[in-house]
Amino acid sequence: MEKFKRTWEISKNWQLLYPIFGIIGLIYSAYKISVALFNENTVLKLLGVVVLFYILLKICVFTLKKLEKRWIVKERWQIIRIFIIFAITGTSSLYVTNPIFNLIGLTKETFSDNGFQLTIYYILKFIAILPFYQILLLIFGWIFGEYKFFSSFVKKMFSRFKSKKSVKE
Repeated sequence: MEKFKRTWEISKNWQLLYPIFGIIGLIYSAYKISVALFNENTVLKLLGVVVLFYILLKICVFTLKKLEKRWIVKERWQIIRIFIIFAITGTSSLYVTNPIFNLIGLTKETFSDNGFQLTIYYILKFIAILPFYQILLLIFGWIFGEYKFFSSFVKKMFSRFKSKKSVKE
């Protein structure tokens, strides 16, 4: 346990919550994917959870090492906290925009099942989610103590949209 704490630069026990939540999230993701792939066979489903968890863990650790060099954080465990904030924000933005889409009548059922109209639906949904996503990033960043990081992140996101728009003009 001490080696784990040193590796992730954890100085206080409450900071262990973020790796624990990260591992729980990986187990849940592995379970959902395994259920989707092996719904009928319980043994394959259980084996799938173990294998997928291992693969997802390796991907996450690789990604965390790459982002550690790119993002400026004080301790490594903050990267896990930032990932958790991204996950919560992404899910929350969908829950916020669904009622709005239903209210104005833009539901998946109003578009036919052909690929072109469904593509239009998803493009509209993506465009509608963006402002809510950025607002929620700032809110959850503030709640979890990463407001400065997410404020900078949102500013960079806006500047990228502006630069692409001005290039088109």
